Amino acid sequence: MFLRIDRLQIELPMPKEQDPNAAAAVQALLGGRFGEMSTLMNYMYQSFNFRGKKALKPYYDLIANIATEELGHIELVAATINSLLAKNPGKDLEEGVDPVSAPLGFAKDARNAAHFIAGGANSLVMGAMGEHWHGEYVFTSGNLILDLLHNFFLEVAARTHKLRVYEMTDNPVAREMIGYLLVRGGVHAAAYGKALESLTGVEMTKMLPIPRIDNSRIPEAKKFMDLGFHRNLYRFSPSDYQDLGLIWQGASPEDGSQVVVIDGPPTGGPVFDGGHDAAEFAPEFHPGELYEIAKKLYEKAK
Repeated sequence: MFLRIDRLQIELPMPKEQDPNAAAAVQALLGGRFGEMSTLMNYMYQSFNFRGKKALKPYYDLIANIATEELGHIELVAATINSLLAKNPGKDLEEGVDPVSAPLGFAKDARNAAHFIAGGANSLVMGAMGEHWHGEYVFTSGNLILDLLHNFFLEVAARTHKLRVYEMTDNPVAREMIGYLLVRGGVHAAAYGKALESLTGVEMTKMLPIPRIDNSRIPEAKKFMDLGFHRNLYRFSPSDYQDLGLIWQGASPEDGSQVVVIDGPPTGGPVFDGGHDAAEFAPEFHPGELYEIAKKLYEKAK
C-alpha cells in the first residue's frame, strides 16, 4: 500500500508565461519510452513479481523503494508540464471569454494541440510526439540480474533523453525539474550498478555517467548536488525497506563521497495549481459556487 504527501519532491519556480512547445518536449520525460511512467511501471511490476522477497530482501527493498520515488517523479514532471501550459497559475477566477473570438487560437500553432483539446491545458500520458504511453514499455522477466541490468539501461537512457530535452529549452521551470531528475536518476543508476556488482562482481558504476557529461556541469543539477542529493537514497516508508543500506553503501560515482540512506522523503515544495482557465472551461465553476458546494458537503458531514 502507499501513503501520499501533498507536496512535490522539490519546489518549482513559478512560470512567467505559457510555453506550450517546451511542454511538448517535456512530455518525453513523462510518457515517452524512457520517461518517468516507464521507470515507475518497470520497477513497480518487478517489485510485484519479485521472487525470493525474503531470501533476496535487499534487492527487493531497492527495487520496491525506488518504484515509490518514481511516483513522485511523475507528479513532478506533470506539474512542470502544467506550469508551462498554465495561463493563470494559482488564479481562482478569470473573466469569461467569448468562444467566437477564438481564445485558443494560439494553440493551433503549438506542437501538441492535444494539450489544449484533450487535456484542458494539462499534462497527458504521452511522449513528445503525442504517442501514448503503453505497457509494452514494461520489462519484468523474473530473473533478478536481467531485471537489474534492464533497470540500469533504463536509467541511463532516461538520462540521455533528459539531457536532450534540457538542450531544447532554456525555460527555468523545465530546467529546474530536469536538473533535479538528473541527480536523482544518477542515484538510481548507481544503486542498480551497485546491486549488479554485489551479484556479479562487475563494476557497473565505472560506466557512469552515460552520456559522458558530469551533472556538475549542469547548473540546475549542481545546485542539488551541493545539497547532497546525489548521495541520498530516500526510504519511502515509515518502517519497511530497512535493508537498502546493504546495497546503497560506499562511494558515490558522482564525486567519491559516501552515500547514505535517508529515512523518509525529501522536504519538497508546494504542489502546483494551474488556476482558472475560462477558455478551457476549467474548472468552470465560479469560486462562489464552489464555496456553496463545499459548505453543503460540510453541513451534511455533521
